[in-house]
Amino acid sequence: MSLWGLVSHMPPEQFSGLFGEFPRSLRCLLADWLENQPWEFITGTDSFCTSAAGALLSAMVEKLRSEAGGKGQPGQVLQQVSNLENTYQRDPLRLVGVVNGILEGERAALLKRDRHLPLSFHRRQEELKFGLELQRLQHRVGEIQALQELWKQMGEGTRACRQLSLQESQLKIDGKLQGKELPALILEAVKDLEGAKLQVLKRLHIWKRQQQLAGNGAVFEENLAPLQKRFENLVDVYFQLHRLVVAAGGELGSDLLSRLLERLDTVLNALIKSSFLVEKQPPQVLKTQTKFQASVRFLLGPRLLKVSAKPYVVRADMVTEKQARELALGGYGTPLSESTGEILHNTVALEISATSATSCAAFKNMLLKKIKRCERKGSESVTEEKCAVLFSTDVALVSGNLTFHLQALSLPIVVIVHGNQDNNAKATVLWDNAFSELERVPFMVAERVPWEKMCETLNLRFMAEVQTSKGLLVEHYFFLAQKIFNNSSASPEDFQNRSVSWAQFNKEILPGRGFTFWQWFDGVLDLTKRCLKSYWSDRLIIGFISKQYVSKLLGSAPDGTFLLRFSDSEIGGVTIAHVIRGKDGSSQVENIQPFSAKDLSIRSLGDRIRDLTQLRNLYPDKPKDQAFGSHYNKEQMGKDGRGYVPTAIKMTVESEREQKLPPQEPAQAVPAHMYGSLAPSPELPMDHRCQVLAPDMRSSGFPTQFLPQFHVPEEVSMNVGIPSTSPFHRELLPCVYMPEDPFPLVLRELSPEPVDEEMPELAPFSPASHVSPFGPLLGNPHSLLPESLGDNVDLPSEEEFRQLLYEGQMEGLQSPAPHCSHPGHPYGDSLANPSW
Repeated sequence: MSLWGLVSHMPPEQFSGLFGEFPRSLRCLLADWLENQPWEFITGTDSFCTSAAGALLSAMVEKLRSEAGGKGQPGQVLQQVSNLENTYQRDPLRLVGVVNGILEGERAALLKRDRHLPLSFHRRQEELKFGLELQRLQHRVGEIQALQELWKQMGEGTRACRQLSLQESQLKIDGKLQGKELPALILEAVKDLEGAKLQVLKRLHIWKRQQQLAGNGAVFEENLAPLQKRFENLVDVYFQLHRLVVAAGGELGSDLLSRLLERLDTVLNALIKSSFLVEKQPPQVLKTQTKFQASVRFLLGPRLLKVSAKPYVVRADMVTEKQARELALGGYGTPLSESTGEILHNTVALEISATSATSCAAFKNMLLKKIKRCERKGSESVTEEKCAVLFSTDVALVSGNLTFHLQALSLPIVVIVHGNQDNNAKATVLWDNAFSELERVPFMVAERVPWEKMCETLNLRFMAEVQTSKGLLVEHYFFLAQKIFNNSSASPEDFQNRSVSWAQFNKEILPGRGFTFWQWFDGVLDLTKRCLKSYWSDRLIIGFISKQYVSKLLGSAPDGTFLLRFSDSEIGGVTIAHVIRGKDGSSQVENIQPFSAKDLSIRSLGDRIRDLTQLRNLYPDKPKDQAFGSHYNKEQMGKDGRGYVPTAIKMTVESEREQKLPPQEPAQAVPAHMYGSLAPSPELPMDHRCQVLAPDMRSSGFPTQFLPQFHVPEEVSMNVGIPSTSPFHRELLPCVYMPEDPFPLVLRELSPEPVDEEMPELAPFSPASHVSPFGPLLGNPHSLLPESLGDNVDLPSEEEFRQLLYEGQMEGLQSPAPHCSHPGHPYGDSLANPSW
């Protein structure tokens, strides 16, 4: 928004002292036209400033007359315009001072209210300044040309006579040249050219800095056409001035001439080398064996490149941070001696487009095949190691057959070889993009930064990653500060002047956690981007808030009040905190197990909230259907097109499910003789008997490669392998299978009521140290039991086992098992036909 667009909505009383000579009614008519003129940069009293001020007065009068006629109030306004023109026509520089005072007063009022000016204002001021400096430079060149033409007209004569004639003919030249000689004019022009060059290069550095910040999500105006136009204008002035200096060699003297030509060549070299830049950056987190793209642009290419039968070729090479630093210190003029990585398809022709007036080289199919790691500093990891892509080419220019070696360095790149390095690599890039200086030695960056700047960076990244216009709030920054500084007792003001280090950001593990601050924050970004964007944009998620503070918020809230917060202990989780009030009025805040992105892809957050009847109002008091109604998915009613009744997944919490379960009856004892019908036949294959008796307890030490495969019936209990319709489904107990004896069975009676207790740890043992691969035939029937079981298992005798299994065979399973033979194994037949 323009300055006037903000100021016009402020009370007029704040600006009453600004309008004396200049009526406020005229200020309103001029609106933002007034601030789009270079008033504040006309600071001198020379001929150029006087001429520029006169031009502004004429443009203002024309603008006011046009606006007055268009708005149907020409009478009074036209009178004011006439008075304005008559007042300042003789001294237009006085008008410049009056308007400057008005604009400065408006800026001061806006700064007092908002504490800052719009970014667009600063950008426009920089453009106005350069435009005026370019006009001044062109005015200087015009003065020199006029002076040289005048000398030619006067013909041969003494220098004193020519100077006298010049003073007598000063009206023929636009400007006050009395007392000025040609060398002085040329020196002033060269100085102005150097100043304009610095402004162009500063604008280029701003463009590059904005390009880098765009990597963190900042808005970026990528259009290079205005910047290219600046370079071309300066180069045109350079060639004009260069010709004038050479033509005035006799007046300048050899020493002054050589110094001026050297200064001019320095300007040209800087413009040419700086105009070769990376337009489209390669990815800043680059995985080996992955294709990537980039493009470079030569801004002065359409104007200066010499036509060549062989196209100019741009080459891309990987360089380390050390190599990048050496290239920068050498002015990017030294060819690269060695690449630190191998890039495939790394050469492209530099093409000139006549339609778009651009000169570009687009790399569309590059691939980093391998990277050569350099020595790292201290505890630096591979994801902190920075490198870059160096683009280079050799070109010939139209003028003077000059050749230049051009180089352009990409933004810092972190090379990874595996996807699990991506998170830490992004942290390195984020820190470098956010906190590097405008002009730095590659790739130096501060180790500590103000917390306020870190907040701006996190907010920028969050809004860009989630693609939302709703950023982080002050309360969110407070929670994040407590987390990264590990201080939950400090106030928000305590964090304002603190600084945060790179180690705190992504090297030090958070207390009591297994991850760093950035790893946790990046998990929140990913979850919100994938599953919670609309909820966050509707401000339904508080998100960044501690569990302790949630308890304070909900402690006094009505029953069923809830809020959504990001999990503090898990990466990429969101949880629901809700309050439960007892009959005595006491409150308890419960936090439901966090939902991951995978959970929310199965059933959305809105539908999960709808499922939970105990959730009533979103904090502080908004009914949940009103808050989340637009996020509910429509439930299908009736049969579908194929005649099927639809099914749906519903979410419950543990307490709710337990309340709905019917009470369980106590377990009934099973007569001992009924076990027999379940005993497997000794003629059944061994693995089949194991599945019937104890499918989950087979020892890993048994040589299962000798056992045949078979089909397990569908309706089999997951606990003991017994049909779920069997009367013994709940009463039969888990069995322990020990393959030392062909089919021993260990049964242990369980409590009729489930007991929630921790299973004691068993001492680790190696099956190879306790089990012979031929144990079922050669060893003790109980030798496979872990030694740590000891006396905890009451083992039946071998004879009791044999009797039990034999009775089961006779009463229950009549059909014989298929013969199982293992050819090639010395005990194959024994396994198929065990001896009972």
